[in-house]
Formats: sequence, C-alpha cells, structure tokens
Amino acid sequence: MPAVLLAAVLTCAVARPFGLPEAAVAVPAAGAVVATGALSPAHAWDEAGELAPVLGFLAAVLVLARLCDEEGLFRAAGAWMAGASRGHPPRLLAAVFVFASAVTAVLSLDATVVLLTPIVLVTARQLGARAAPHAYACAHLSNTASLLLPVSNLTNLLAFTASGLTFVRFAGLMALPWLVAIAVEYVVLRRWFAVDLAAVAAPPQTTAVPPTPWFALVTVVATLGGFVVASAVGVSPAWAAAAGALVMGARAIVRPGRRTTVRMIAASADVPFLAFVLGLGIVVRAVVENGLADVLAHAVPSGTGLWALLAVAALAALLANVINNLPAVLVLVPLTAPAGPGMVLAVLLGANIGPNLTYAGSLATLLWRRILHRHQHPVGLREFTMLGLATVPASLVGAVVALWAALRVVGT
Repeated sequence: MPAVLLAAVLTCAVARPFGLPEAAVAVPAAGAVVATGALSPAHAWDEAGELAPVLGFLAAVLVLARLCDEEGLFRAAGAWMAGASRGHPPRLLAAVFVFASAVTAVLSLDATVVLLTPIVLVTARQLGARAAPHAYACAHLSNTASLLLPVSNLTNLLAFTASGLTFVRFAGLMALPWLVAIAVEYVVLRRWFAVDLAAVAAPPQTTAVPPTPWFALVTVVATLGGFVVASAVGVSPAWAAAAGALVMGARAIVRPGRRTTVRMIAASADVPFLAFVLGLGIVVRAVVENGLADVLAHAVPSGTGLWALLAVAALAALLANVINNLPAVLVLVPLTAPAGPGMVLAVLLGANIGPNLTYAGSLATLLWRRILHRHQHPVGLREFTMLGLATVPASLVGAVVALWAALRVVGT
C-alpha cells in the first residue's frame, strides 16, 4: 500500500495531470498511510517535526530568490555574462558555468532553474548563440553545483542535520567534489556541443546594461554569512534565510514605485510545494517502515573506504532515478548516518549528480524542462539521456574520489 501511494505521488509530480500541483496527491496520500495504519500518527508527527526546519528554510530561500529577481540581480547576471562572453559562444558557456554554479550554491538550485535559465536563454538569443549548450548547462548545474553548501539543495538540508557536521565543515568537505564535478561537466558539455559552440554567431543585439543591484548583492552575502554564524551557535539556517528575506521584503514594499505586495511575497514561498515535500516525507517514512529499510540495509555497504563510498553513491544515483532524489535521500540517510558523515555525503553525491541522467531524477529537472517548453526550446529525451550517460558516471566517480581525498585531509 505505501509503495503504491509513493508511486502515485511521484507520477503526479512528474506528469502534473490536469495541471494539478504536486501536493494534490501527496497530501491525501500522507493522510491515507496514517488512516490505514501503515504509519502511526506519532511517527507521522515526528517526521513532520524533523522536516519543519527544512521547510521553513526552503520557504525563506524561495522568497529571497524571488525578491532578488525583482531587484534585478538576475538581469544584471545576464548582462555580466554577455559582457564576459564578448560575443563568443564558448566564452558564454564558461560564464554560464560560473554564474549558474554560484547561484545554485548560494540561492539553491530552484533559483538557477526558475530565475537564471530564462535569463540565459535571452542572453544567448541576443548574442546570436545557439541556446542548447547554455540551457543544458543550467539543467546539469542545478543538480551538480548544488553539492557545495547545506543550503544549496533540499536534499543537502535533510542530510546536513543527520551528518552532525557544522556549516563550514560541510562546505570544506564538499568543496573539492563540487569543483571536480563541475569541471567534468564543463569538459563534457564543451566537447558534446562543439558544433553548436563553433557556429558563427549573428551580430549581438545591443542592450542597455542594468545598474548593479548592490542592495541585493550585499543582502545575499550577509545572509550567507548568517548561515555560517547560525551553524556555529547551533541555530537553524532557516533563521538566517528568514532574516535575509525579511530585509529584502521590507525594501521591496517601502521603496517608491513598488510593484511587490505582501501577497506576492507570500505566494513566492510556494506553500503547495512545501505541502508536497511534507506529504512526500510522510509517505516515504511509511514505505521505509514497511520493508524498504530492510531491503536497502542489505544493499548499503559496510565500511567507509573508497569502494564503500563509490558503492553508496552509485546506489543513491540509481535510487534517485527510480524514485526521485528527494525520497532517495529520505530513505538512505538514516541507513548511512551510523557509518559517519562520509557515507552521508556520498549519498548526496549520488542523489545530486545522478538526476542528470533522467527527467524524473529531480523535481528541478522536471521544472527546467517545463520552462524550456514555455520559451519554445523543446528538449529531446534521447539527447538528454545520452548527455547524462556522458556526464553522470564520470562526474560521480570523480566527485567520490575527491570526497575520499577530502575526508583523509580535512577529516570529519
């Protein structure tokens, strides 16, 4: 029963029948697993309590990213990328890699998919460059570049709590895997799209350069510093994110000629998606307690050496492409946490890099696909999958080896 409900929840999230939000099936499914006794009310309440800080952080970051967009941060990023490229598509690809990696790491993968991807498409069109290399860079980096910080991805937040690491220690251990994975992605995409990048670009369109949004930049940097301080004193990073969102929201409301309202700010928190994550967490908890944990317990390797890290990362990548990366983390983190932070971080490598292989691997990839269709840039399943086969194994192995080295040098 719980497994059937989980399949229904994920199918609805992927297909969005009749335009229904993801929560339309997830919330009733969560109620069903409790009502049928598959999960006790006490355990459902515990799961909700564990997810509450994560959901609070996610809501704050969504608001912060949207307000940064209103402030012009992403339009400015488009102008910076265009200037750095000097009209050359290969340079534009490099600029997209830099900005998409930074945005994903600091403002989360949702900001890269929802806010940066449309800017990248417009910038490529203005420069006369083919959109495919730069669009795929946004998709892959929304997953791969989310390895760096606990706040870069919802999966990271879930694992961060179980890892026992501080914010700085987490970032220190993941910095080298992050750099290696991004470097592999760049090399593969540069070769894969060599023909597109070599195409003669049309004369670039001249566009006015927007002013630098200093207030948004300073607020984002201060919020990032707040994450570090909050972790050091044992406070949830959700409070730092909320403070940044509050500062940006207050400015948006009181500035002259404002277009932003309190209602618009509240809507950007995306409460239906938060409800989906909560419902999904409860359904996954029921699946775990009804046999999946026993099955996976035999598949999770023992030890913390390089081969164990590779095996658990591969298992996480496989599971992410079968049931989506968020449920994969919810399932695997409790099984690997007793072995130490290294195994938990290996789960994240598989869960964050693996989704570049299939559309269903992460919700961000599904959202990216819808955005490209909305901007008349359809993507083919074959090309997406073949590019994933070219990038995922190499990125994953390289990142795991880098994590193994970081664990030896930095320690936990």
